[in-house]
Amino acid sequence: MRKSHPLRRVVLATAATVSGIVLLLTLKPGSDPDSQAAGAAQQGAAQAGAAAAATGTYTGDAVDTQYGPVQVRVTLAAGKITQADAVQAPKGGQSDQITANAVPKLNQAAVAAGSANIDTVSGATFTTEGYKKSLQSAIDKANAGAGASQGGGNAAPVTGVFTGDAADTEYGAIQVRITVKDNRITKSETVQQPKGGQSDQITGNAVPKLNKDVVAKQSVQIDTVSGATYTTEGYKKSLQSAIDKANASAGAAQEAGGQASQSPEAGAQDPGAEQGGNGGSGGAAQASGTFTGDTVQTDYGPVQVRITVAGGKITKAEAVQQPKGGQSDQVNGNAIPKLNQAAVAASSADIDAVSGATYTSGGYKESLQSALDQAGV
Repeated sequence: MRKSHPLRRVVLATAATVSGIVLLLTLKPGSDPDSQAAGAAQQGAAQAGAAAAATGTYTGDAVDTQYGPVQVRVTLAAGKITQADAVQAPKGGQSDQITANAVPKLNQAAVAAGSANIDTVSGATFTTEGYKKSLQSAIDKANAGAGASQGGGNAAPVTGVFTGDAADTEYGAIQVRITVKDNRITKSETVQQPKGGQSDQITGNAVPKLNKDVVAKQSVQIDTVSGATYTTEGYKKSLQSAIDKANASAGAAQEAGGQASQSPEAGAQDPGAEQGGNGGSGGAAQASGTFTGDTVQTDYGPVQVRITVAGGKITKAEAVQQPKGGQSDQVNGNAIPKLNQAAVAASSADIDAVSGATYTSGGYKESLQSALDQAGV
């Protein structure tokens, strides 16, 4: 199993300024001078694909390749990529050797270029392409966060429930959900964890300790539980993903607030009217931004949905992951576009299953609802 790079501390603190906000729940202390200079650094955005003047850590979408998924996480300071690492990379057999050679080179290239415009590593074409796509996704999230922080006004404290992406370990998947109130993690729990045989005893001992440690330290910088190394590492990866989603939520909320404050009619609106359009339990609230749902395992493979929301309505839906290989390619080639259209039309997860794609439809709807939950429904 590939070892992950050391995870950095996350400090949950409010850091508002007159000109904008520093992203909440970043991987750097709020007193870091680089974070205070983020609003002034604009040069990086001029390059194609380069990150705008953001400070924080951003995890790109997982990109499936012929040999396994690739997922990249970047750390930025004042709009510059200071660190890049692969959260996921192809593994097993010859992939271990290829990944071990390619990923460090790609990480260095990302930092040097400050963008996803990097060279392909010889002998690792598929890994490189997946890396670049995920890197671009991370940069896009940084750009979106930076744009939101420039909207002006004070940042409202982050409050909500955020579920991290499932992290695969040698003994099974682990997925963490955190509850945040006024920028503090008040609860941490696992949605999934390794189970069966000896894993039941190991996780039964380890997970409560990990949950408690997260709340105590307000960070992913938690201790590895003795005898549960793989579970701990997977837990920390999923926890980081949940915190990244809290970051994204903070940026989207600030952007929405900035737009509302600029409208002379905003104060005169009836608060109840803001949620009148989508009364159903699955309808999107008055949120704006991009939200990626949890990965849902089906009998034929994982399904994960990402939605773009503007003014409380879904404007775009797409599958980040879907079952593939053999007959699945044909089934999903037909089903996914229909599900995407249905999600936009309904602006909810209350959509019909596509005939002949029952499992994919079920997984799609679950992940879609998860994305809607993150949007604040």
